[in-house]
Amino acid sequence: MLRVEDLRAGYGSSQVLAGIGFAIGAGEVVTLLGRNGMGKTTTVRAIMGLLPACGGQLRGGRVLFAGQDLAGQPPHRVARQGIGLVPEGRQVFPTLSVEENLTATAANRAGGAPRWTLPEVYRLFPRLAERRRNLGAQLSGGEQQMLAIGRALMTNPRLLVLDEATEGLAPLIRAEIWAVLARLRQEGQAILLIDKTLSAVMRLADRHVVIEKGRVAWSGSTEALAAAPELRETYLHV
Repeated sequence: MLRVEDLRAGYGSSQVLAGIGFAIGAGEVVTLLGRNGMGKTTTVRAIMGLLPACGGQLRGGRVLFAGQDLAGQPPHRVARQGIGLVPEGRQVFPTLSVEENLTATAANRAGGAPRWTLPEVYRLFPRLAERRRNLGAQLSGGEQQMLAIGRALMTNPRLLVLDEATEGLAPLIRAEIWAVLARLRQEGQAILLIDKTLSAVMRLADRHVVIEKGRVAWSGSTEALAAAPELRETYLHV
């Protein structure tokens, strides 16, 4: 489904990505792991066409999605191919209601009968139904993250990308979001995930890509990662 090949990118004179490569198949959950500043978010920005808006430049490589090279394409064209983003920092529309946030960019990128409609998102996140008339700015951080996930699902994406899925959230909210992601996995939703909660991502994901200084330092299955404590200590400090 998604294949990233020799991705190189940076900001000004700084080279952040120095040849990243990995792939995600249909229905797979894959994580990007690594310490802060190693290039995880820059990788997501490069995939989504967001680097120029963040002062960065794509300097080489390919982002193949369903056979089409999206490298260097603007974000709206990437989204139309069926990649839904839950960005770092949530970035909900603060002056729109919950319902308006959910419907503002709704689409059916996967084709066929849409899986995710407003009632289905409300069933997934009952708290959003309770607050459907509240403005985005009136929600807690956890509620905003639920809204950001629901908004991405409302595009009916073929691939869901989450950058820092549970960062800064209360434990009960984190648990609820992990349960939702587990349900999405069971339903066959392909997911690319960044999160620092290693125990949770190891329960959820099929494979992991560890990034160190803009390169892939290691990649493999959850079983292989669990069996390599020295790798976790070296690259993840756990």
